[in-house]
Amino acid sequence: MALLSILRYPDPRLHKVAKPVTAFDARLKQLIADMAETMYAAPGIGLAASQVDVHQQLLILDISETTKELQVFINPEIIWASEEKKIYDEGCLSVPGVYDGVERPARIKARAVDADGKSFEVEADGLLAVCLQHEMDHLKGKVFVEYLSPLKRNRIRTKMLKEERDLKRG
Repeated sequence: MALLSILRYPDPRLHKVAKPVTAFDARLKQLIADMAETMYAAPGIGLAASQVDVHQQLLILDISETTKELQVFINPEIIWASEEKKIYDEGCLSVPGVYDGVERPARIKARAVDADGKSFEVEADGLLAVCLQHEMDHLKGKVFVEYLSPLKRNRIRTKMLKEERDLKRG
């Protein structure tokens, strides 16, 4: 297993739209293992392949207290979303240290396939619904800060670019 590099906002690669996964092979399983190691080390509760510069429709989640309940969603799609909306404070491994409220459907039903190519559906609310929608946005080339006002987005962009310059200076 290997720790992967997580792209940081406003890296333009975060806006690439992911392509469907077509090969369910050893390379895919290795990518899932590397993404899991990366997510847990960060630490985070969700990671989309787009965030590690692999533009395939793959995301992983683990919202458990024990961090022993990894969920893999390949080629995910939302097949139903509630009219009811909720605002949750979201954060992102690609936008470290930034949290803000995002309004999303309170409940969703999603369809995806697992690492072996087997189809499944999940009904989600609360944190699971938020995480799934957040990570699926990454696969569409969208980062959660895009839901915020232009003023907030520009402040976050400036902050991230400054942190990146500071990191390069050492």
